[in-house]
Amino acid sequence: MPAEIHGHRGARGLRPENTLPGLAHALELGVHALEFDVAVTADRRLVLTHDLTVSAVTSADTRPACHGDPLFPYVGRPVGSLTLAQLRTLDCGVRLPLHPGDRFAATQMPVPDTRMPTLGAVLGLVDAYGADGVRLHVELKSDPTRPDLSADPHEFTEMVVEELDRHHRLGGAAILSFDWRILRIARELAPAAQRYALIELDTLDGVWLDGLDLADFDGDVPAAAAAAGGTTVSPEHVMVDERFARQAERAGLPVVPWTVNDTGRAAELLDLGVAGIVTDYPDRMRDLWAERGLPLPAPVTARRTVAV
Repeated sequence: MPAEIHGHRGARGLRPENTLPGLAHALELGVHALEFDVAVTADRRLVLTHDLTVSAVTSADTRPACHGDPLFPYVGRPVGSLTLAQLRTLDCGVRLPLHPGDRFAATQMPVPDTRMPTLGAVLGLVDAYGADGVRLHVELKSDPTRPDLSADPHEFTEMVVEELDRHHRLGGAAILSFDWRILRIARELAPAAQRYALIELDTLDGVWLDGLDLADFDGDVPAAAAAAGGTTVSPEHVMVDERFARQAERAGLPVVPWTVNDTGRAAELLDLGVAGIVTDYPDRMRDLWAERGLPLPAPVTARRTVAV
């Protein structure tokens, strides 16, 4: 199968991440898959956010949800301690660089007054665009080292699976997580769904790998990912070399590295046979795909009016 372009958090390098405008922009550019992150609020709603605490980079306080709210300001508080109403007061459309060298400050177009969306709103957006050919890659944000910040993995996975199924999107979705307990649970709840075993150098121990010890697999990460229930292994791109690619081949798992924004590095990974590239800049990857004569995903336009 030809390699695919996966829009990371929508198109993080071009529009605010994990927002409806960002996801819509990725659809309009043309991607094979939309990747985004979800977490659970205090009132059991699924919202898009990369961080389990409200990020001061991607979110800004505007007002309290109600007069005298003791939890205001909300930035810096655990997402799971706040309700949807509280989180919806945040402006998630203006990136706030922590330092002058913020790598997205020069390329990400702000969209002021953008709110944190629910998973249901995202599924409504995809339906409004008629983007049935674009897969939805839902990363469940769960940190097994911080149970105080993370939702119960079984309840969390069940909520996501049920929401996708309610919108008739489960068949065109993939469940992603660094917390491999999620993969095991997703295999039980939705065995036909794709499951991406996310991995980085900092999450190679058993607490992240659902108790698996890489030593039992002679350090073979793809073999461990397959045993954990992954159908694809998705490592930080610096981990991918010829040896890793061959290990994945033996394990029968496609490799989809993240997050690749340099076309030179992307070309190296394509030469290694990866199945896809997760990128903040789908536009750059489309140029590379065109240069190589690879099939390009079609841009999608909204078939009905949608507020983003």
